[in-house]
Amino acid sequence: MNERKKPKFYRQGSNYLKRIKDKWKKPRGRDSKLMRKHKGKGRMPNVGFGSKRGTRFKHPSGLFEVMVSNVDDLANIDPKTQTGRISATVGKKKKAEIVKKAKELKIKLLNA
Repeated sequence: MNERKKPKFYRQGSNYLKRIKDKWKKPRGRDSKLMRKHKGKGRMPNVGFGSKRGTRFKHPSGLFEVMVSNVDDLANIDPKTQTGRISATVGKKKKAEIVKKAKELKIKLLNA
């Protein structure tokens, strides 16, 4: 695949004003050169910079994440293409059951 690297999007003025952090924030105001897309004033994120459809929503492990909140949710997971993430609202007892069942089904859990 010919994967292009996305540019870093910096907040306007962050390169010369110490109080402004590098985090992206959309420029507003009619006099803003960045908002009006002047050459050399930096890049603005837009639709063209999105990731490819095949890799979108994928975990770095290469598998798609599926939220799991009870043992029955594990039945819907395909271990070859998907991985499970246990919901934060699940308690200790139910979490132990989910982990046990996932080992039986050979399903990888991200936060077991």
